[in-house]
Amino acid sequence: MSAKSQQDNPAADAGPAKQFDVIIIGAGMSGMYQLHRLRELGLSVRVFEAGDGVGGTWYWNRYPGARFDSESYSYGYSFSEELLQEWEWSEHFSAQPETLRYLNFVADKFDLRRNIQFGSRVKSATYDEAGICWNVELEDGDNARARFLITAVGPLSAPTMPNIKARDSFRGESFHTGTWPHEPVDFTGKRVAVIGTGATGVQTIQEVAKTAGHLTVFQRSPNYCAPLHNSPIEAASQREIKASYPQIFAKCRASHGGFIHKADHRGALEVSPEEREAFLEKLYGEPGFGIWIGNFRDMFTDQKANDAVSEFIIKKIRARVKNPKVAEKLIPRDHGFGTRRVPLETNYYEVYNQDNVLLVDLNEAPIQRITPTGIETSAAVHEFDIIIHATGFDAVTGSFDRIDIRGEAGQKLKDKWADGPRTYLGLQIGGFPNLLTLVGPHNAATFCNIPRCIEQNVEWVTDLLRHVRDNDIKRVAPTLEAEDAWTEHVYQTAAALLFTKVDSWFMGINPNVPGKDKRTFLLYAGGAPAYREKCDEVAANGYEGFLLQ
Repeated sequence: MSAKSQQDNPAADAGPAKQFDVIIIGAGMSGMYQLHRLRELGLSVRVFEAGDGVGGTWYWNRYPGARFDSESYSYGYSFSEELLQEWEWSEHFSAQPETLRYLNFVADKFDLRRNIQFGSRVKSATYDEAGICWNVELEDGDNARARFLITAVGPLSAPTMPNIKARDSFRGESFHTGTWPHEPVDFTGKRVAVIGTGATGVQTIQEVAKTAGHLTVFQRSPNYCAPLHNSPIEAASQREIKASYPQIFAKCRASHGGFIHKADHRGALEVSPEEREAFLEKLYGEPGFGIWIGNFRDMFTDQKANDAVSEFIIKKIRARVKNPKVAEKLIPRDHGFGTRRVPLETNYYEVYNQDNVLLVDLNEAPIQRITPTGIETSAAVHEFDIIIHATGFDAVTGSFDRIDIRGEAGQKLKDKWADGPRTYLGLQIGGFPNLLTLVGPHNAATFCNIPRCIEQNVEWVTDLLRHVRDNDIKRVAPTLEAEDAWTEHVYQTAAALLFTKVDSWFMGINPNVPGKDKRTFLLYAGGAPAYREKCDEVAANGYEGFLLQ
């Protein structure tokens, strides 16, 4: 690889097959940081980004209520002390507009845009065995080549629409939360439908209900939600945060999921009912994911322990929703608390106490079709001005599936992963040399306070490419034995968890995506510290499990 930094303006390039050392797909948090690190190595890098700006998740997801559910000061990049001291978060859990401003601030500070080609969606990536490089084609026909290809496509970046008859016949305004318009949407006095009550649905519903003339929520599967308890960051707290960043990130580094929260050492049934109730009450009243991540140590492995915690949350739902029949509809019956991603909310359950809000249980009255003027269920016809699809994403592997990625002998990645992903460290794939997958499946970053694990991924990949450059290595690929062993380890690590007994995107289940009905664990549940230790061990042993040629 060359030691010449790529200084040119992407828009000025012309002609076929531009050549780079590295191509990165995506200019979100991982793509931006990877670009920064590779430029420090003196490598020529081009980032292809489908959007018109940086930010990834925070560029696309502009729906009302979108915000962090990990503490702002634990979420931002940690690699630059100067950046940490310059930027001030205004809230403990930042909203999307502020987060996007932050990422644009980072892009400006480190002059990242000159290596990013915006409005460039990757159509295909094909490995050239003879040339030992990747050929990347964009949807507009432009193309480029690079020795290494790095995907930074994000685990939740492939929006899925519901399989509803005549879905496109609606003549009013219609949006998916993951592709929200850049202009404000006014709900004042409007008849609004929200389909879906996952994390994005919960955030959207609690905001739309404030101004909509009437809001109808169509719910298939209720989720356990817990209070966010957000608040502004006052000046004294701001000073304390800036002085405490080393301790904050050390705490994140030591925790299983990269959060400031750590599981309690006790089992839920090892304490008295009074102690358990008091502890859960304390967690329920505190900000953030403590109620999920900082709960009893056996909540995710022992069904009786999980039942005890779930019953506490159920009592809270019943207490907060005035209509007992509505409250029962909002209580999950197919999973326990925390075995699916827990949406954090602000007065979400109180929304259903409003006279202008109707909850439709799709198990009782399924949607038959979308009409030009609204939604028809088996029980009624509902008229709307706006329909919002909060129907989530084809998680983790979906963004890979939407690119035609072909490795050695023309093998399609989608075919290789037909029965579930197979990787080595969640960072490389057998038969796909020189392809590196940041925040890919079976990677700790997919089950983590994501920027903390992004930095680990990026820094490990950077060290690998430094080794490649310094030793004139042309080709890096995992052995199939290493891939098999890691994939088996991923499954073994997850086997004892209650997550695996539940249908969710953690398990690759998505009723809106054909073929996504096979149970396969997409994440890495061994924890960020164990994952980091394994990656470091592999590198220390001369990149054991990789063929370096």
